[in-house]
Amino acid sequence: MTRFAPDGTAFDLHGLEDAPVIALIHGLGLCRHLWRDHLPQLASRYRIINYDLYGHGESAPPPTKASLTVYAQQLADLLDHLKIDNASVVGFSIGGMINRRFAMDFPQKLNALAILNSPHDRGEELQKQVEARAQKVWEQGTLSTMDDALKRWFTPDYLKDGEGAGLVREWRLLAEPESYAQAAWVLANGVRELIAPKESISVPTFIVTCENDTGSTPKMSSQIASEIENAELVIIPQLQHLGLMEDPSAFVTPVMEFLERKLT
Repeated sequence: MTRFAPDGTAFDLHGLEDAPVIALIHGLGLCRHLWRDHLPQLASRYRIINYDLYGHGESAPPPTKASLTVYAQQLADLLDHLKIDNASVVGFSIGGMINRRFAMDFPQKLNALAILNSPHDRGEELQKQVEARAQKVWEQGTLSTMDDALKRWFTPDYLKDGEGAGLVREWRLLAEPESYAQAAWVLANGVRELIAPKESISVPTFIVTCENDTGSTPKMSSQIASEIENAELVIIPQLQHLGLMEDPSAFVTPVMEFLERKLT
């Protein structure tokens, strides 16, 4: 059953009540149901907080203009609401940007990070492309970038099946348009505050991306790893940006192994 925090954040709790806590952060235009195929394995070992970002899924819009800081505060407030002192945070795409901001703003609340398919320094040309897509959302609406995105996110064979693409469309339509447009702009521009951060991240960190992810490339993930002491890096072969939907076990298994090494 969906629960709601005082700020309108929609969330579910899963798993073992007395186990270490893991918070899951979905990507732009998605919702907490992104983790549906990962939850059974994660919940068998941990207490899982699965929630919708502001303006996504069933959550209320952000209380002020969206930013990585606002989204990091959303998670901190949710932990406080649940009377949880600290957690490990698994974030996908913009979620991997938010959990890095959370690590800088609330280090006392954090045990470990898993950063999945998350962008970093894009270089000038790709940065302009991402900003142009964010501007298109402002001007033409929530679904204006969807068709091209699906080709970047899924392999051709997976797209033929249609189920994954259909779910992604459904989830994007749940997003409140203004909130989605703001979040798209945060995805485009928020990386600037994460590159070589002054507030160093010192918790155990696990970084994953896919070989053919053009928006969160292996090179970007390698750079993230180089900026966090003792970070571990895994590149999943062949898959693209939403590889965690195509092959959930390719992600949840190494993430579980990392968490078990660091939390037990």
